[in-house]
Amino acid sequence: MPDFARVDSHAHVFDPVAFPLRDTGGHMPGPAECGTAQQFLTVLDAHQVSHGLLVNPQAGYATDNRCMLDAIARSQGRLKGVALVDHGITDAQLAELKDGGVVGARFNLLFAHATSIRGYEGEVLLRRLHELGWFAQIYYRDDSLLEALPVLQSSGIALVIDHCGGFDPDKGLQQAGFQALLQLGRKGRAAVKLSGAFRLSKQPWPHSDLDPFIAALLEAFTPERCVWGSDWPFVRHPVRTDYGPQQRLLERWVPDEDARRKIEWDTPSRLFGFAPLR
Repeated sequence: MPDFARVDSHAHVFDPVAFPLRDTGGHMPGPAECGTAQQFLTVLDAHQVSHGLLVNPQAGYATDNRCMLDAIARSQGRLKGVALVDHGITDAQLAELKDGGVVGARFNLLFAHATSIRGYEGEVLLRRLHELGWFAQIYYRDDSLLEALPVLQSSGIALVIDHCGGFDPDKGLQQAGFQALLQLGRKGRAAVKLSGAFRLSKQPWPHSDLDPFIAALLEAFTPERCVWGSDWPFVRHPVRTDYGPQQRLLERWVPDEDARRKIEWDTPSRLFGFAPLR
């Protein structure tokens, strides 16, 4: 076992038996794309990872966070969560989520049916989440961050950016959305998940076309604001993807063990509130 705890900061759980999936207007995960909490904990054990941050998936569950909450409750302190919420959520419901181990809310800027951060309702929801002490986790692709930045920054809420910022490797380092993300990092206004490389790369593992982008993210955000995630169980990816190769990517990108320790434990434990297991 490693001499320090590790956090997988991006994964999903699906339990179609205990918590049946429903049509959320988008992708419906098939049996091979699903993975229960127990299966996820088994994967963590096999790869010497102590903790996990679950993200309630838009696919199959959307704002129904019960499967994730059940996983957290059964994990003996190993798991926390990022919820999906709607504009009409009550203060009591938010308190219940927080008491259940939820530390943030995710917003999908790509999916038309997802809860919007735009307009009066979006601004009010962001302010409420900020007052709760949560962060907003933002999923987007290409340059769509640019339109969202004014409302995100005016809310004052802490930001966690999904999947390396969703850049297009064919468009180079100067693409506007990626440059805006780097500026957020330099100003200390956000953290970024070094996750989802297999979704961005146009090349097979080890996804060498991403190397200059990852290097730029590490320089701008520093290990103090970078975390790593596997994106298990790899929903909606047409090519076989396994946990081990995703974990090895971090060792390739960050060969320095002290820096890697920050990304795998120090930073996520600070941002998400994990404590060492006894």
